[in-house]
Amino acid sequence: MRRLLVFGVFLLAAVSAQADDCRWPQWETFAAQYIDKGRVVDGSDPRQITTSEGQAYGLFFALIAGDRARFDQLLNWTETHLAAGDLSRHLPAWLWGQDADGGWRVLDQNAASDADLWMVYALNEAGRLWREHRYRSKAYWLAKRIVADESRGVAEHGRLLLPGPEGFVLADGDYRLNPSYVPPQLLQSFAQNYPHSAWPALAASSQRWLLAASPKGFAPDWLRWRDGQILPDPKHGSQGSYDAIRVYLWLGMMHADAEGRDALLAGYTPMIDAVLAQNAVPERWNAVSGEYRGRGPFGFKAAMLPLLKMAEQELAASRFAVDVVQAQSESKGRQAYYSQVLSLFGLGWWQGRYRFDAQGQLTGVCS
Repeated sequence: MRRLLVFGVFLLAAVSAQADDCRWPQWETFAAQYIDKGRVVDGSDPRQITTSEGQAYGLFFALIAGDRARFDQLLNWTETHLAAGDLSRHLPAWLWGQDADGGWRVLDQNAASDADLWMVYALNEAGRLWREHRYRSKAYWLAKRIVADESRGVAEHGRLLLPGPEGFVLADGDYRLNPSYVPPQLLQSFAQNYPHSAWPALAASSQRWLLAASPKGFAPDWLRWRDGQILPDPKHGSQGSYDAIRVYLWLGMMHADAEGRDALLAGYTPMIDAVLAQNAVPERWNAVSGEYRGRGPFGFKAAMLPLLKMAEQELAASRFAVDVVQAQSESKGRQAYYSQVLSLFGLGWWQGRYRFDAQGQLTGVCS
């Protein structure tokens, strides 16, 4: 019993202490397990895949850690293998891995706009914090490519960010959208960085449809957009789960003075009641009925840490943080990529390693 108590106190101290130096043990462990010469490997897939999402998140975490060597390594691998050698001219392919013949290559050339947003953001902020123009130059041209290839102007509704260049404009003219692909703080930062472009309209329209997507406070993984109406997705209906959990992570990390924050949080905080009722984050839910079931993996708990803190649910958040650190330490191999990524986001924020200001810029990072 005494050993368990001591272990619990140690874990709580580990997750609660403010980061007072640039050493980030969780990042170092993740990098050692999941990054192979600049490639973030998701071993939960037998093809040992790498996604543009994983590369983008890796860039963000390396920036937070002040780990410029790994940042450049991740950037070089991404540009070489996913973007035909030039991110300023090509959107990165979203999927790379081992094919059926044993070769290693791009498996799907389509891009994923959430990854592209995080790449632009990491490059912009790296350029600002590290005073490196070439990062900001790549970000500028990649941001222009996102607008050109991954967005559509919509009469009377501004402009929509699509999940990728291909496959999200339906035959009847409706659009398939993903709420977790529009982190408000990232879009706000682009609106500030590129004021004379489509980004202010993209930021505003994304907040509007994000509010409408969750009538019961439960975000869907995917939805159908029809002239301002939010309808069930053709493939997944109104289910929310592994995609949608990120919506709560992004919203919980918004600055108190960020534009639209209060309305967004009011619309999405009903998830907190579900979490507190079962002392766990549901694994699946229905965005229309508000029904939920199951218990999500440890990454879901990490994703809820900022929102629980914002709601002053400190006790529940502290318990979750301890659970996450313990689960991280027990996770072996490359099988828990997604939970580990969510944990880096949630715990890193919880530990004070980074914050977003009202305009979406990073503060508090090691630079």
